[in-house]
Amino acid sequence: MSEHKKLDPRAVVSSGLSRALQAQQPVAVANVERLRRVHPDKSPAELVAYLDKWYIATVAGTGAGAGMAAVVPNGFVQVPAALVDLAAYLEASVLYTLSVAEVHGLHLEDAERRRLLVTAVLVGNSASTQVLEKVIGRSVPYWGRKIVEAIPMEAIKRVNHVLGPRFVTKWGAKTGVLVLGKQIPFMIGAAIGGGGNGLLGWFLVKSGRKILGPLPNEWDRKAPGAAAGDLLGLAVPGPDPD
Repeated sequence: MSEHKKLDPRAVVSSGLSRALQAQQPVAVANVERLRRVHPDKSPAELVAYLDKWYIATVAGTGAGAGMAAVVPNGFVQVPAALVDLAAYLEASVLYTLSVAEVHGLHLEDAERRRLLVTAVLVGNSASTQVLEKVIGRSVPYWGRKIVEAIPMEAIKRVNHVLGPRFVTKWGAKTGVLVLGKQIPFMIGAAIGGGGNGLLGWFLVKSGRKILGPLPNEWDRKAPGAAAGDLLGLAVPGPDPD
């Protein structure tokens, strides 16, 4: 049996999401605090524009790297590279979503509410909103802002119960197609990996905008002091966002 058949993108997505949701929350808080501290004159929109660029560049880079591994037609190299790319893509996507939520003033300490927002952004605005509206029985524009207080926990759990499996199936299938594309040798895989990851990243950025709505014009509190731990895991780098 080919080594490639042992790669199950859905299993990677399911386990990776749970790990990322726990690990990336404190990183997102620290990232936004640090960026605000270093650039106190920057508006929320300016910092999110920087996060957008960082995120798309990061996921495109990991995709291209996985594609580069396919230059050597060897499953012992290609499959681990694809697994690393899937995990890195998911970690970066979760970190990006939670960071943007922090900029919006949403401090998602509760794990279920955090899971709902991230999963919804990854699935896409239209599909996620349909599930939410069926559960709560009404339309909630920019509902991402309301998950901290306005949406009851019972509804949150019910939406997660429906949306979670849908996310694993749909998103795992998408990334699985990209994984196969990255295995094409002679540098073609690098182009597919970088371009495909970048395109999925852009869709995620647009989904987050629709779910969270317009950014605030000003910060809701003073710029924080030193961030604890000054960055863990997939920390966003801190050059000037311009």
